[in-house]
Amino acid sequence: MSAVVQGKIALVTGATSGIGQETAIGLAKQGIQVIITGRNRERGGVAVTEIQHASGNPNIEFVSADMASQASVHSLADHVMAKYPRLDILINNAGVMAADHQLSEDGIEIHFAINHLAPFLLTHRLLPLLRHSAPTRVVNVTGGMPGKIDLNNLQAEQGPYIGFIAYSHSKSVMMAASYELAQRLNGTDVTVNVAYPGGVMSTKMGSQPILVPLWMRPIFGVVRRALNTTAEKAARSSIYLASAPEMEGKTGLYLNTHSRRVGWPKSSYDQAIRAKIWEVSERLIQLKPQPI
Repeated sequence: MSAVVQGKIALVTGATSGIGQETAIGLAKQGIQVIITGRNRERGGVAVTEIQHASGNPNIEFVSADMASQASVHSLADHVMAKYPRLDILINNAGVMAADHQLSEDGIEIHFAINHLAPFLLTHRLLPLLRHSAPTRVVNVTGGMPGKIDLNNLQAEQGPYIGFIAYSHSKSVMMAASYELAQRLNGTDVTVNVAYPGGVMSTKMGSQPILVPLWMRPIFGVVRRALNTTAEKAARSSIYLASAPEMEGKTGLYLNTHSRRVGWPKSSYDQAIRAKIWEVSERLIQLKPQPI
């Protein structure tokens, strides 16, 4: 067991199945105490048992949390802050890919709410504990086809609504905010990096009907099968960023599914785009602008 991870505590959101659960198993095998989240308490209990069995680590806890609800994200942060004396690793893994246009209970487009605002809010709420526990690591999990960001279409207001496109766009926004947070936290011993899991068809999200128009499906299906990997393999980059000794102090990195460093989407490097995303995000989560 690595000295880097002994006695560490990690929080992995959306870890009752798929990539999140495999990530939790990978961390637990190293002796890390892992807190997992999900919406379904029954499934959460099963996941705890499965992770314990697969890792041989009994120190696994489930906390019910709905990442589509800002109130629930606040409750999760409150629970962690109150119960745990430290937090060494935060992995924002929870995500959604929806076929139809939906709004969260806060009136926010569902992809933007869960894939971007939830990790943005949770990370900010847990920053005091992460700072207290430093050196610490934040890992945000992306997906889809990250690329150009349209500041006039952050919540997929402009049609037509295509689920996979809205999903990919929300992940691109999350990445830009992650890059910005890494810059703001540089020198604080709290690192922020992004992991790309690859195309995973074996998970609940990946096994959904392809969320693209009919005319795109033949080409998209071929690409998707070519990029397909297992949830276990997809979790490798998150586990590596969260626990590898050589990643200590490394921040602002984007790693592919093979844990290799790759370039960020061009929009992530644009300071004006990042500033606007930050401003909009703070307003939507009703967070007062604050120094990081």
